[in-house]
Amino acid sequence: MKAVGIILAGGKKSTMGELTAHRNNSAMPIGGAYRVIDFALTNFSQSGVKKVGVISQNSTRSLADHISSSKWWNFGRKNSGIFLFTPDMLSADTFSFRGTADAIFQNIQFLKRSQEPYVIICPGEQVIRIDYNKVIKYHEEQGADITLVCKDMGNESVLDYGVAELDEENRLVGFEEKPLDPQSSTISLGIYVIERQLLIQLLEQLNKEGRHSIVTDIIMRYRKKLKIVAYMFDGYWQTLKNIETLFATNMDFLDPEKRNEIFSNGYVYTKAKDDPPVKYSLGCHIKNSILNGGDIVNGTVIDSVVSRKVFIGEGAIVKNSIIMEGCTIGKGAIVENAILDKSVYVGEGQIVTGTSDNIRVLAKGSIV
Repeated sequence: MKAVGIILAGGKKSTMGELTAHRNNSAMPIGGAYRVIDFALTNFSQSGVKKVGVISQNSTRSLADHISSSKWWNFGRKNSGIFLFTPDMLSADTFSFRGTADAIFQNIQFLKRSQEPYVIICPGEQVIRIDYNKVIKYHEEQGADITLVCKDMGNESVLDYGVAELDEENRLVGFEEKPLDPQSSTISLGIYVIERQLLIQLLEQLNKEGRHSIVTDIIMRYRKKLKIVAYMFDGYWQTLKNIETLFATNMDFLDPEKRNEIFSNGYVYTKAKDDPPVKYSLGCHIKNSILNGGDIVNGTVIDSVVSRKVFIGEGAIVKNSIIMEGCTIGKGAIVENAILDKSVYVGEGQIVTGTSDNIRVLAKGSIV
């Protein structure tokens, strides 16, 4: 593959509340067995990208632990690898990145030491399956300077996204970030293909001018000077921007049609865990749910995503919920419309319920 990958795994999102108090958003558990960054890493691996830089700023420990061994994504070879970059690894006076472009600029040696002609930049908090070989082929066919991966959202709201206006040849003619009155239903997914030397030149110029954003200072500012085109993606896509999208994305793993779309390109790679199989006790009841290694189920689980090493007691009911690693749900307890972070303990007979419009969230290590 003639590209190097960069994953922007910024870190903390205030809209995730307690769930990102101790973890990077790109390390958020998803689908029971994965972290959301697994999808970005798998896309790169299956597209033949050999080197991936992960740039992170906040709550990096959970992310570093997950990607510490690159072999799980087939990067553990002689001329490949996953490289984690954080502000405290730099000798500069700053202790933070000032924007997406600045984050890459401060690690520009990674690009200068690479030999691949192209760079693929993507976020670390999206559930998407995409073949970058097709994107690069399109980029070359169009003779583009920059290719954005975009999606037509149809009748869905685009107020929280970067909205692209395209001409009849899919060339970018206008771009607005979170517009109040969007003129298009096409959004940018934050995935870019750009020639490596061009990116280096742009980053060095932006640094001289005190500019720090890919969107504002490259995409919007250079849209007339450079040929920027859109590659239209029509598959499954979700980004974890708040509690509601986290919950909805997990529930999509329980929908057969959406699940098949998520895994349409094959397996999603992740860090392996050596857990025993799920133990289903006599009298338990499971319906339309995902369970994982080390779980012990004595009660009822309906329409839920349950991570590893979870204990569900006799007579307990878990419904329409996300249960993360190491939780204990006691005998006769009820958990419904809720997200339980790691190592939560729900005592015997206790009730933890939210609503479909207001998901109840219990922070890591909570005791009820």
